[in-house]
Amino acid sequence: MATQPLVEANQQLWDETLTRLLNLSDSTVKRNAELENRVSELEVELSVWKQAHAVALEASEREAKAHNVQVAALNRQISNLDCFRGNQNPLILCVVNGDENIFIRELLVQGQQGGRAAAQQLTKSIAEYLSNEDVHIFGRLSFWITVYYNRMELDDFLRTHRICTSEQFEGFLAGFSQSSPRFLMVDVGFHKDAADSKLKEYLQTYTRFPQTLRVFFAGGQSDVPDYMSMFSSLEKEQLLGKIVMLRSSSDLEVDSRLPSLPRLIVDGLFMTEKPSGRVTTNGGLLSPQSPARGGGRLIDPCLPLHRQNPPPCNEHYLMTCSKGAAVCKYSHDYTLTPEQLASLASNAKKAPCNWLKNGVQCPYGDICCWGHVCPNGPKCFHLSKGKCWFKGEAMHPPNPIEPSNPATN
Repeated sequence: MATQPLVEANQQLWDETLTRLLNLSDSTVKRNAELENRVSELEVELSVWKQAHAVALEASEREAKAHNVQVAALNRQISNLDCFRGNQNPLILCVVNGDENIFIRELLVQGQQGGRAAAQQLTKSIAEYLSNEDVHIFGRLSFWITVYYNRMELDDFLRTHRICTSEQFEGFLAGFSQSSPRFLMVDVGFHKDAADSKLKEYLQTYTRFPQTLRVFFAGGQSDVPDYMSMFSSLEKEQLLGKIVMLRSSSDLEVDSRLPSLPRLIVDGLFMTEKPSGRVTTNGGLLSPQSPARGGGRLIDPCLPLHRQNPPPCNEHYLMTCSKGAAVCKYSHDYTLTPEQLASLASNAKKAPCNWLKNGVQCPYGDICCWGHVCPNGPKCFHLSKGKCWFKGEAMHPPNPIEPSNPATN
């Protein structure tokens, strides 16, 4: 009888031990599953990072290879040339397709001053690029800029899209050319491929000059195939290393068919978003006959234009938005009917021009889409209360004096 309690105690002990073992086994299995899941997640993450690292490493090696080939080729050429030690100076050249790479509105509307500023900015960017290169240059550099463009077509384009006036464009051209005797604005005449034809001939001629160290090239992206045979020829002659592509930071994607060329990023000089379509004007407002403009998004007919989400950008549809679609908080994607364009233009005139509002002369003049005169006239009720948006001194001109009629005197 005395053994019965002992047996029961032993049984209870075994039961408790077994329960603990089962619990430990369950927690071990659960923990093991958690660790396996975590290992799987880490393996996926590691794979992603390996892939990203491989891509970055490949891009870095490609850039380094292009740079090394370029520097080695040029230094080899320079070391074997006697022309630099005589009267001939090394050449640094820049050639631009002016039909494809249009200078920004902020420079164009300044006329001569804007032309000089554009030439100075381009020169500074190229000088900074050269100063960071491991190329041994001796002697005095001879720096040239040539811009090929269709004068008549570009002037018409700028006026049609209300970017600048013909007078401002003429002043810009003069200011750019007058910046240096070696800065040339060349009118190629009215022909679709005239500028690109000139550029190709320029590149394959001047890159072969032994004294040419660099040719900075801003060409048309639409005609890449036409450049391929030229690039292949220059590559076989080990001259491709002389060419540097001019790009903006918003246009870093390069056609895969092009060889790996060095790039110089120049911002705030050329338009990053070229206006499309043709727009006619009538008294500073868009004509009702203007074509629909935009990228395909339709206006919600239940809401006015200023209540759309987001509202359409006045400057994009009526002039040219200097911010660009990537930065501007208003939409550039709507397709607007002629009636909607006319409504947008009419409403924009009800908002004051910030230039005049701040007491500064508006550089856009009559082509500005914003209001230069208070629509309520000199007797504006809000003006008397000091609350009118049109705060500029010239924004409330007095009514013109009507000439007297001698018959009534």
